[in-house]
Order: sequence, then structure tokens, then C-alpha cells
Amino acid sequence: MSVRPVRLGPRSVAALLLVSVIGLIAICWPLFADAGSAVTTHAADAPWLFAALLPLLIAVVVATIADCGMDAKAVAMLGVLAAVGAALRPLGAGTAGLEPMFFLMVLSGRVLGPGFGFVLGSVTMFASALLTGGVGPWMPTQMLAMGWFTMGAGLLPGPQRLRGRAELLMLSAYGFAAAFAYGTVTNLYGWVTLGGGGGGAGGDSGGIFFVPGDPAPVNLARFLAFLVATSLGWDLGRAVLTVALTLTVGGTLLKALRRATRRANFEAQVTFQGPERPSPGEAPHRTYVTYEPE
Repeated sequence: MSVRPVRLGPRSVAALLLVSVIGLIAICWPLFADAGSAVTTHAADAPWLFAALLPLLIAVVVATIADCGMDAKAVAMLGVLAAVGAALRPLGAGTAGLEPMFFLMVLSGRVLGPGFGFVLGSVTMFASALLTGGVGPWMPTQMLAMGWFTMGAGLLPGPQRLRGRAELLMLSAYGFAAAFAYGTVTNLYGWVTLGGGGGGAGGDSGGIFFVPGDPAPVNLARFLAFLVATSLGWDLGRAVLTVALTLTVGGTLLKALRRATRRANFEAQVTFQGPERPSPGEAPHRTYVTYEPE
């Protein structure tokens, strides 16, 4: 039986959907805004506005999920995993995108579920930014993307049945694809803020950078060229390392995480049995505490 520290309720799901939709709008608007829209008129301001808004939305989601069942044991596990992930990220800094934290996020999301995974991914990226001095307007997009990355691992099929080599192959395939997806999402912010294009609609003077108001196919072609020129090597290194670590040490770490969740007994409910009034001359009854799994 799979035991997970957070069970998503209706409020948590609604909050996740809301922040995901707003996040997608914040990230993807450059590809769809036409020349006459207000957001295109303020193209230089829009990324900064979304960067200020997203942390508040992510905080609301984290608080909602925590309010729906994250107890002290879950918070303790969250702190340990976030600290380990934040410490792993700088190990590959500056080395072709080799970031070992991604494989830890995949395995943690798989074992602990999508709700815990979203919180873990967001908190880990926040802690990593504080640790490495990477705090900036790009951080909210990274937090949201890492939350999606870890949550996606928790949504993979067969959490109670699939084990062994088949599970590792599935997690490796997910980690490989999701590593590129993470790079694509986070690079959208840099693509817009770097600018570089003046030309009018349909012009080519933007090179590989975003030109406000140009048709979506034109800007999409520029964005793909931007990804190939600036981040393909980093994303490939991240993806390959995630696969390699998952296949080599993933089985051991999955067993350790599952053992920890079983021992933590997250879904146990504490019941206090108060003392009954003793009969005359009888010693007072003791108070018992029992743990009853759901």
C-alpha cells in the first residue's frame, strides 16, 4: 500500500490548477500576444509584473496544501529533502548543466505524491536560490517549473504496483523529457527579458530574440533557435545525468524513501482515550494514546 504525506483535497487541487493556469499565461504570453494588445505594449514590464505575482500565488498554493493535511512529520521530511536538493544543485554549477538535484526530485515526487512534490520542488528551488545567491526576477519561474517537474513524477501511473526495472525505466524516461521541459519553461523568461529585436510585425531584425507583436509562428521559430543556440547543451547534460543517476542508484533511494514513509506512518490518526472516573478506593486509570491508520 502506498502511504503519502499529503492527500490533495478539492481546495488544494483548485489552488494548483489556478496557479498553473496563471503561470502558463505568465510564461507563454509572448507567443500569442498580438501587436495591439496591452501586454505587448508593456512587453518590457510584463515579465517583472509576473515575477512579482508568481511568488504570492505559489505561497497560497503551498499554504493551501499544508492546511489540507501536512503534519509535523511531513514538514520535517520536506525540510530534509529540500535541504539535500538545495545542497546538490551547486555541485554541477557551471558544468554543462549537470544538476544532480533533478533525479532526487523525480524519485521524491514518485514516492511522496503530486501534492508533496509540488511543495518540495518549489521550496527546494527557493532554498537553492538563497544558498547560491541566485535570487532574482527569474526565481519565481524556476520555482513554478520545479514544482511542476516534481509534481509530474507523482502523477505517473502505477505508484502501488509498478516496481523494479520497469519503474526505473519509466522514471528515467520521464526525467529525460521533463529536464528538457524544465529548460524550455525557464528559458522563456530569459528569451523575453533579453530582448534584442526591434523590427515590426513579421520582420527578421529580432534574430533569435523575442519581438513584441510578431506572429506566433515567427516568434516560435525564433524561440526554438534561441533554445538550440543557448541552452540545448545544458538541457541535454541535465537530462542525461538524471537518467544515469536514476538507473544506477534510483532503486536504492526509492526503497529508502518508501521505508521512511512507512515508518513515519503519515496517515495515522492520533486518538486520546481520557481517564474514566475511578470507583471509590480504586487507583486512577491511565490515559492511552493509540495510532489508527486510515
